[in-house]
Amino acid sequence: MERFRLKVFERAALCRNFEQYVFDGIHNKIFKFPIYLSAGQEYISATISEVMNEKGIAPNIFIQHRGHSTYLSYDAPIEQLIDELLGRETGCAYGMGGSASIHSKEKNIFGHDGLMGSQAPIAVGHCYSTRHPTIVHLGDASAEEDYVFGALGWASTKKLPILFVVEDNNLSILTEKKVRRNWEMHDVAKAFQMKGRDISDDPIEIKQALDDVFNGPMLLNINTHRKFWHSGAGIDDENTFDRYETEMGLLGDRAREIDKEYKQKINELWKKQLETQ
Repeated sequence: MERFRLKVFERAALCRNFEQYVFDGIHNKIFKFPIYLSAGQEYISATISEVMNEKGIAPNIFIQHRGHSTYLSYDAPIEQLIDELLGRETGCAYGMGGSASIHSKEKNIFGHDGLMGSQAPIAVGHCYSTRHPTIVHLGDASAEEDYVFGALGWASTKKLPILFVVEDNNLSILTEKKVRRNWEMHDVAKAFQMKGRDISDDPIEIKQALDDVFNGPMLLNINTHRKFWHSGAGIDDENTFDRYETEMGLLGDRAREIDKEYKQKINELWKKQLETQ
């Protein structure tokens, strides 16, 4: 399992160092529109993509607005993401999607349209027409939208090969779940007679939960912690649990080397793209 943890860490290192660079760039005012960062939550997409790689499955992927890490975890072109954040026509959404609506034709990643939770019914419709393994990422707030429930019901009724991933950081901007609702998404999934599980973002726990993925619909409510607020406006409590830092401590020197390598790689890529007009 240590080999698996290390491979996941390598994907997560790309995501974390990319997001840290972008966060710093926000404060250096190099971006012209709001940026939605996924730092702190990158272990979810990093783990799922590695599991898909092991299984030899290339799923269709519908991402949420905090989608940078999902895009990067599936090896989509990083230069195109950088250009998108810079508003260039060479970006992955031709400079028109910005941070919230990134996509990749090469990796079958479908961008978010800005309507919270709309990726769920769109993903279900697409999965129904193709019957191809599909993954849809949602935040715990967007999962509360009523049309998400309709999508869950249809996916269950038609026994679609779809995985709903709720990246549950317990917050809608700054409002905790206990203020917003008295129920949990994995219980909702079970009420729709589909597999629903509530787990942490530990890579081994996610891997085990995916043993029978795409054998009918499944919802994983994965508890995680974000690092940055919306638009990079601030940072959550420094004492908040950080899966990335925990895994780096667990894996030791090799993980620290990987982190250093990716920091350098990200800095070089950004420098190159910023110098390219």
